Amino acid sequence: MKSATYKLLQPFIILHIIVVTGILGYILIDGASFFDAVYMTTITITTVGYGETFPLSQAGRTFTMFLLIASWLTYAFVITRITQFVVTGELNQYFKNRKLMKDISRLKDHVIVCGYGRNGNQAANILKAHKVPFIVVERDEHLVQRVDAEDNGIIRLAGDATDDDVLKAAGVEHARALITTLPVDAQNVFIVLSARSLNPQLKIISRASESTSVAKLKKAGADNVIMPDFIGGTHMATLISKPDVVEFIDFLSGEQGQSIHMESVSFDDLPQGLREKSLHDVMGWKRTGVNCIGIKDKEGNFLINPPEDTYITPGMRVIVLGTIEQIRLMKGNLHT
Repeated sequence: MKSATYKLLQPFIILHIIVVTGILGYILIDGASFFDAVYMTTITITTVGYGETFPLSQAGRTFTMFLLIASWLTYAFVITRITQFVVTGELNQYFKNRKLMKDISRLKDHVIVCGYGRNGNQAANILKAHKVPFIVVERDEHLVQRVDAEDNGIIRLAGDATDDDVLKAAGVEHARALITTLPVDAQNVFIVLSARSLNPQLKIISRASESTSVAKLKKAGADNVIMPDFIGGTHMATLISKPDVVEFIDFLSGEQGQSIHMESVSFDDLPQGLREKSLHDVMGWKRTGVNCIGIKDKEGNFLINPPEDTYITPGMRVIVLGTIEQIRLMKGNLHT
């Protein structure tokens, strides 16, 4: 971005150097006042030709000839560069990149999706459907053009996600999560290692193509490792054995289920008066219509459809299900 800015401003920087050189030249060579030097420089480089505004020595006239030739060459360079910027689309791309960097700088608590292949594209669609802020990082020029061609408001960054500078540009240091979907496991391991070192609190989900890579990715710092082929086969088989259940889960997680949300509420998010109270008290407080479908204890174990006399203790999380409006009201109640 800095290089592009310099390339755009370079012709105007050279033009300013010519102007400053002319002013200093007339002051130093013929002792002109600052105003006379500015005026003489202006009429010289613009070739107006009003004549000498003060007596010029031979050295002054030689300098004037040099200034005329230099200014003509500079004008030719400026016009050529501006034409090149416009014709090649560099100028338009420059302003697009400036807008992109501004959009990225506004992102906070967002998700970074590394790769826009089949898995990355699907992840982006689901995140967009559920209105989760995210950015796509992709180095393949054709896939970058695909994102731009779709024109669906997705923020994308062209670059290699294995590069720390690219991850920093994507805002990894203040992101909430990172999803890496690259087809090469070694690249995913590298991204996980880099992201974990840049943001120790980051939630990292990685794709794995080989079962032998799962342990490596978790050791590198991935919180969850997904094997798309394994899940796909399991999903297809389960559609035969439990079709209605799987279709319902697909509805909740897919784009068509965007009005339905599941939310995890931690013990620390509960108002002080509801901590270490029963589930009956927690769910009955300022009732919004959400339903508790499970509890996760501090050891990471799940209790599905827990009884109402279950007490919510430190380290626990309550999993609730409801519409977007119900979830919004519940969150509002928790912070009042």
